[in-house]
Amino acid sequence: MYYSDMWRDYRLIDCGGGRRLESWNGRILVRPDPQAMWKESGSPLWNKAHAVYHRSSEGGGSWEVRDLPASWTVSYRDLTFAIKPMSFKHTGIFPEQAANWDFITRKIKERGKADVLNLFAYTGAATMAAAKAGASVCHVDAARGMVTWAKENASLCSLENAPIRYIVDDCRKFIKREINRGRKYDGIIMDPPSYGRGPSGEIWRFEEGIGELIAMCAQLLSDDPLFFVISSYTAGVSPSVPAYILGRELVPRFGGRVEANELGLKVESSGLMLPCGAATRWER
Repeated sequence: MYYSDMWRDYRLIDCGGGRRLESWNGRILVRPDPQAMWKESGSPLWNKAHAVYHRSSEGGGSWEVRDLPASWTVSYRDLTFAIKPMSFKHTGIFPEQAANWDFITRKIKERGKADVLNLFAYTGAATMAAAKAGASVCHVDAARGMVTWAKENASLCSLENAPIRYIVDDCRKFIKREINRGRKYDGIIMDPPSYGRGPSGEIWRFEEGIGELIAMCAQLLSDDPLFFVISSYTAGVSPSVPAYILGRELVPRFGGRVEANELGLKVESSGLMLPCGAATRWER
């Protein structure tokens, strides 16, 4: 399992009963998590949360805010991110992704510089990790609000003047244009949703589109690429599926190796790991 033991501002205190008990830089949140199928530990902090997200029987849900600012920050190593309670239980970053940030940072620092493409880039945590390591980054997301948030994170990370290009666009359309322009990247990061719509109503389904998406992105890799990282939170899709596709697309051309595993977070109350999606990595 991929996980980071370097978090200081984020703690997974306990989980169970389909929920997580988390500390985000001292702010205690309770959020749903269907993977936590066991019983809670009985921590008294369950009853002292600053905010609780309640699912609705009609879909979605809402926050019960007891004592929480509109936004605050958390830091991971030399990165700082804005946190805000959002719809669908989210906060603006996925802490389990720190394992991928570390991988990306290590690969870029091995070379000293790189051109990196971050697709479905959300609020830009991986973008900031790559830029801090010395990369030029192209950050692409279909949601203008997420790109604005990424720029806020860049400022918090003292990266407002870093070579980051922010693009609001459907990722597949953008990739096709980059292929036509002959653009090349040394590293590609993607976190495709299970289902989504582009700014012009384009439909995306992970199971139907991931193979074509990887094949298209393979055309954007430079002659001496560093890495290709895919995250997936799609239920029922093994990390071995994108690993198989990456193996077919990249290994015959570049060599290297493909590895796939679950992403996880360590639970303080038990010392065990909560599975939180999956990641597939190719590296030279």
